[in-house]
Amino acid sequence: MVEALKKNPAWKGRRGPVVLVIMDGVGYGKYKDGDAVQASRMDWLNTLTDASPHTKLKAHGTAVGLPSDDDMGNSEVGHNAIGCGRVFSQGAKLVSNSIASGAMFKGDTWKKLVANVKAKNSTLHFIGLFSDGNVHSHIDHLKAMITEAQKEGVKKIRIHALLDGRDVGETSALDYVLPFEQFLAECNKAGADYRIASGGGRMYITMDRYNADWSMVDRGWNVHVLGEGRTFKSAQEAIETYRKEIPGIIDQDMKEFVIAGADGKPVGTIEDGDSVIYFNFRGDRALEMTAAFETPASAAFEHFDRKRVPAVEYAGMMEYDGDLHIPKQYLVSPPAIDRTMGEYLCASGVRTLAISETQKYGHVTYFFNGNKLGKFDEKLEDYEEIRSDVVPFEQRPWMKCAEITDRVIQAIGSGKYDFIRLNYPNGDMVGHTGVFNAVVCSMEAMDLQLGRLKKAIDAAGGVLVLTADHGNSDDMYEHNKKTGDVSRKEDGSPKAKTSHSLNPVPGIIYDPEYKGDYRKDLNEGLGISSLAATCMNLLGFEAPADYDKSLLNF
Repeated sequence: MVEALKKNPAWKGRRGPVVLVIMDGVGYGKYKDGDAVQASRMDWLNTLTDASPHTKLKAHGTAVGLPSDDDMGNSEVGHNAIGCGRVFSQGAKLVSNSIASGAMFKGDTWKKLVANVKAKNSTLHFIGLFSDGNVHSHIDHLKAMITEAQKEGVKKIRIHALLDGRDVGETSALDYVLPFEQFLAECNKAGADYRIASGGGRMYITMDRYNADWSMVDRGWNVHVLGEGRTFKSAQEAIETYRKEIPGIIDQDMKEFVIAGADGKPVGTIEDGDSVIYFNFRGDRALEMTAAFETPASAAFEHFDRKRVPAVEYAGMMEYDGDLHIPKQYLVSPPAIDRTMGEYLCASGVRTLAISETQKYGHVTYFFNGNKLGKFDEKLEDYEEIRSDVVPFEQRPWMKCAEITDRVIQAIGSGKYDFIRLNYPNGDMVGHTGVFNAVVCSMEAMDLQLGRLKKAIDAAGGVLVLTADHGNSDDMYEHNKKTGDVSRKEDGSPKAKTSHSLNPVPGIIYDPEYKGDYRKDLNEGLGISSLAATCMNLLGFEAPADYDKSLLNF
């Protein structure tokens, strides 16, 4: 338990609440071409910026606990940083360090899974995102584990590859598959039997989150575990075939494939006695498949018919849920995040509302609270989820931003809350589609809601803090890194970029009843972790001494 925050004697108070708006995936673009934020009519965002103290905040790389500044930020580490007010080493860095030091392979879980397959002459399976995006996984982690397994005498390995096209180039799958097949071929020269067994696009199979679409997990189970699905001789053949049959398909939407041997049978179904490692380090898109493996065959499983539940040794790369201890076995311990903003506010009697739609609900609750499920105080906190539509985001680019705003305006007017935090997912979820016009639509829909929020804040005498967790919609085209020119397809059209950007994000403080209790020149050069101290200050408190510096100067 934490102690209540100290009051800030310089603070003169406000009539209304502090409202923290996280415009997911909205940054300041480096290039005009491909910046969907700049291409949109953002009248209200511009009005709020012009009327307010504002700055640019770092939201990637070391500023959010990732290994280097070449690493793009993401919603999970971004909400961790905003919510906990400090920078913790995050998944990618923790896993890389564990592999480099050898700690992973000395751990009980790794030893247990390897010993299991050696004793039973069974198969070691790896399921996960097949790229170097370093957001959910990294292919180098997979290679390192395979290399170690071979050193330790594991004879048979099967890989179930989830194609990315979201954190990396939208049609880059073969850039990973072909070199990886060569890597496996070198392993097999020494007498091993290592093969890709199944796969498909990450947004079509396996990697659902927040219970949004369990049919994705159902399809993944059928492919990875049961070996049910369209068969091919190789992953390369599957990818090339689908691209011919479905013009314009991008990797994240690739249909499922099962690799079959010369006898026509799947080469890598998951059987009793096998070991399985889900090698994604990020938790949100790992929890559902983990539940499918860890729920006993004898127990009810309401989400889909698993048909057959193999008795395996299952482990995740990390502990995906620290409160519920999911999965039961994992290879690397997650960051130990404590003393979050939410916990301090509850200890200080602050009444809070956290709200978003399904796609980002977990971010303003679980991730914001340091990877912890549940509330710190049932009496002081309300969490609300607006159910997302289960349709492609480019077909509903406005998403649920109006419905979120309806509820927030009601909450502001009620006087019930001191602090409200919300996430508009538009810039990120629609940004990942690569459809430029849809992203523009999503931005303008969100901008209309910012205008509605401004009006409510004006009436209540509150404070509006506008920011983002990372960039995305600000960088929708691939660019030549040397010249900055837009990369183009054979037909001359721009090559879409579906991944996050390395761009800074807004830090805007709209305070219509400003009383001179802080200077209007904000501190510069800070990261989004500074927003926690900033919000605490705006609520009338001093931030903890070890929190990252506030944007505000008193």
